[in-house]
Amino acid sequence: MASRPSAGGFRAFLTKTNALALAVGVIIGAATGALVTSLVNNVIMPPIGWALGGIDFAAMKIVLGTNAKGEEVAISYGLFINSLISFVILMLVVYLLAMWFIREEPAAPTKECPFCREANAEAASKCKFCASAI
Repeated sequence: MASRPSAGGFRAFLTKTNALALAVGVIIGAATGALVTSLVNNVIMPPIGWALGGIDFAAMKIVLGTNAKGEEVAISYGLFINSLISFVILMLVVYLLAMWFIREEPAAPTKECPFCREANAEAASKCKFCASAI
């Protein structure tokens, strides 16, 4: 008979792997996506529509006809434009957050070998490429 997993084993799984960080990232991503969608639909698009002569992007569509039930069949390209703007803003936010959190370490100081012109650690006394004394 197989043993039942314990709560301690699950806690160890969450802390030893990146599962907890992934879960937090997914939750924050979903919340950010909803926030950006609201920003685009309720703050950005109304002034753009107003500036373009009162256009409602959400209502922009090409009506193809009606189906057998009498419902309108249309290509809603205005909703696609809203989604595209939401996507671009969301990717910009993700990029900026990534650049803020993921910073590269400054390069270690190096010195150049006078013989082969390769970069070596500043404290090196021998070139790791040509074995010359530096």
